[in-house]
Amino acid sequence: MFGVVSQAKIVTSRLRSLAKLHLELAKLEAKKKATALAVAAALAGLALVLALYALGFGFAAGAVGLAEALPLWASLLIVGGALLLAAAVTVFIGVRYIRTTLAHPLPEQAIEEMERTIATLERRA
Repeated sequence: MFGVVSQAKIVTSRLRSLAKLHLELAKLEAKKKATALAVAAALAGLALVLALYALGFGFAAGAVGLAEALPLWASLLIVGGALLLAAAVTVFIGVRYIRTTLAHPLPEQAIEEMERTIATLERRA
């Protein structure tokens, strides 16, 4: 009788430990995905800043083009185009990073591990 009670306590203790480990795995996975989201947000912010600079250079180039000869406004347009190109590349990288990293927002590893644990417990029962 006492052997069954002690075994039940051991099983309960191990299940509690497994649940804590699964929760810790889910937390770590969520932290990793949150970090990836922060990186993507930073890239999007950088792209926005670069696009605003490109727009400013475009307006400046138009204004200088009306008042000056070709070389000055042409150089300003080239700089604006380069900034716009850099913004486009940054947006592309950010979107690709979001798609690959955050395609599945659920903690997949934790769910997989919990399913394996449940399957193991069902086989032994």
